Amino acid sequence: MTPASTSAPAKKAARKSAAAKAASSTSSGRTASGRSASAKGSGSGGRSTKGAAGDGVTGDNFTGNFGGYAKGPYGKAYDEMFDAAGEVRTPYRGIYKAMADEDQSDLVEARVEALGRAYLDQGVTFSLSGKERPFPLDVVPRVISAAEWNKLEAGITQRVQALELFLDDIYGEQEILRDGVLPKRLVHSCEHFHRQAANIRPPNGVRIHVAGIDLIRDENGDFRVLEDNLRSPSGVSYVLENRRAMARVFPDLFSKHKVRAVADYPSHLLRALRASAAFNEADPNIVVLTPGVANSAYFEHSLLARLMGVELVEGRDLFCRDNVVYMRTTEGEQRVDVIYRRIDDDYLDPMQFRPDSMLGVAGLLNAARAGNVVISSAVGNGVGDDKLIYTYVPDIIQYYLGEKPSLQNVDTLRCWLPDECEEVLDRIDELVVKPVEGSGGYGIVFGPDATGAELDALARKVRNDPRGWIAQPVVQLSTVPTKIGDDIRPRHVDLRPFAVNDGESVWVLPGGLTRVALPEGSLVVNSSQGGGSKDTWVLASRTSEGDRELSGAKVVTTSGVAAARPAESAPDPVHTQTQQQQQGAMTQSMGGMTQQLTPMSPSGSATQRQGGDVR
Repeated sequence: MTPASTSAPAKKAARKSAAAKAASSTSSGRTASGRSASAKGSGSGGRSTKGAAGDGVTGDNFTGNFGGYAKGPYGKAYDEMFDAAGEVRTPYRGIYKAMADEDQSDLVEARVEALGRAYLDQGVTFSLSGKERPFPLDVVPRVISAAEWNKLEAGITQRVQALELFLDDIYGEQEILRDGVLPKRLVHSCEHFHRQAANIRPPNGVRIHVAGIDLIRDENGDFRVLEDNLRSPSGVSYVLENRRAMARVFPDLFSKHKVRAVADYPSHLLRALRASAAFNEADPNIVVLTPGVANSAYFEHSLLARLMGVELVEGRDLFCRDNVVYMRTTEGEQRVDVIYRRIDDDYLDPMQFRPDSMLGVAGLLNAARAGNVVISSAVGNGVGDDKLIYTYVPDIIQYYLGEKPSLQNVDTLRCWLPDECEEVLDRIDELVVKPVEGSGGYGIVFGPDATGAELDALARKVRNDPRGWIAQPVVQLSTVPTKIGDDIRPRHVDLRPFAVNDGESVWVLPGGLTRVALPEGSLVVNSSQGGGSKDTWVLASRTSEGDRELSGAKVVTTSGVAAARPAESAPDPVHTQTQQQQQGAMTQSMGGMTQQLTPMSPSGSATQRQGGDVR
């Protein structure tokens, strides 16, 4: 094959020419993956294209505040509020009714301002171009029907259970490698496979106490898994704060919707952590281990510690003696049984990993191996969310559970396989190419938007390190109405549900973190690149099988308000650290925002920048 470093631009021009000729003589077009497909016009996935191409629906529902909604580069995306005919989908009818009336525009604007003030008052801001701004919570919530959520919940549960068995096997007997389901060199070459964690088995067998499964919705409206996050993924604090702010600013919307609560997440997490302790510990002592106030997710660390009513500690507050972990307090030493750590493996124990780490606890892994402390999430979990191993998760589900995956992956080409690498190099100008060890959206190259020089440089990197790269088609993420200036416009979104595993069952937080790409046409949802978030509403099922879930269009009830209100806060924990710790050592932190501590924290400020949780 001609080297891609010299042929990619020519191939790109040739394909564009061929596509233009095909478009002039037939109604078929090219899909996001580069393969030809019949143009569906007003197909089931997106909005119809009456009039000029790409203008979208011009139906009767596109009036008032939605007057210009269907315009823009979103014609191929699946819209979650409007179907192909321009009709409002059932879960969104109440939201549409509340937002469409132009007479309510002033009220909506006032509440948008109130949302911004609420986050400013709490110090919830993000940094964009060096300026502190209110965390961009959009006024229009994302709504998921009860039927859709039941399917997602089942698929997420299945995935977590299979990955739990995979991690237990990989750090134990490695039967999946002996049976040839996964190549040994695939696992052993993973940066996050730590031999130091071999044969360390938690008392109740749980390694994944919290998982964040990143989902997207494709052009056909099908949810697909984009990434798995098994190393204490961040973002749940924004789910809780988004709901708190929306319930306070839009009580009338909640009164007309039967929305499932999210405020009980800390209680589920606490129960899972207590269940993970040694069986002879009736009242285990649990701490949240943070790198310090300079860490990107310190706001979340302090919030969860407070809501669970446990201590928030830094590495210097802990020490090991005789393979037992102790915490220094004003009342003397206290034994620690469970550590919910928010520090990356490399910084956790200077005796096992980086010897220069000032953030971890020397001897922590030996204490875990002796069964005297539980580390949550377990050391070495990163091998389970490796982007290359992600492509084998369907095989992992089949191997351990004997089931087909309920949630499909995004189609992915693995550059470490020669045939697939050749295909990537041949189609490099039409694919999204990602570094396997990348995080936070950094290092990703969108082929259609890249220059010839950028594609040449990328091709060289792929050839030099094929294990380090994967490629996926450009998927048009689904769109949800979003307040942009004075108008409501479609914008691309993704979803991160959070699953908590207590050893008996997997509980999935109803909804999760919806991130929205605010710049027009952008597929990048990171707040560091102008993205924002939405409150995610999962509608509860009616008690009668004959009734659909409440969408707020016809029936009014007050039960939704009570369900949406956060639980009363637990007392502030004793904070034992006063000095700022170095930034870093935290994989899977909430991406792209700078955040000051809310009034829930005693002092200081925390910078939040791009982190690995957006993986």
